[in-house]
Amino acid sequence: MEIDKLSPDLSVSAQVQARDLPQIHALGYRTVICNRPDGEAEDQPLYQAIKTSAAVSGLETLYIPVPSTGVEDAQVAAFEKAWPDVEKPALLYCRSGGRSRTLAKRALGI
Repeated sequence: MEIDKLSPDLSVSAQVQARDLPQIHALGYRTVICNRPDGEAEDQPLYQAIKTSAAVSGLETLYIPVPSTGVEDAQVAAFEKAWPDVEKPALLYCRSGGRSRTLAKRALGI
């Protein structure tokens, strides 16, 4: 798992697996934000599985799915609305990290 730190409060990565969540928590993250829509790939863990494993690891979760067609204004608005209340630092993820990076850039200028 490669994590790209965009700011002290925000990092992005490619797809997170349930087995990664204890390590993510140990690295100091407090929230995991899923930007990958459920069902995008057959081998992808569903958000509910990540949420359940995250809770066991002491992590908060948030689901702001971004379609493979790109970040839309609705996801930017949802992220901007949620961000002030997110326990930080937070890790955003999608398939490759690209949509999460774009969402952070559009919403926070990072």
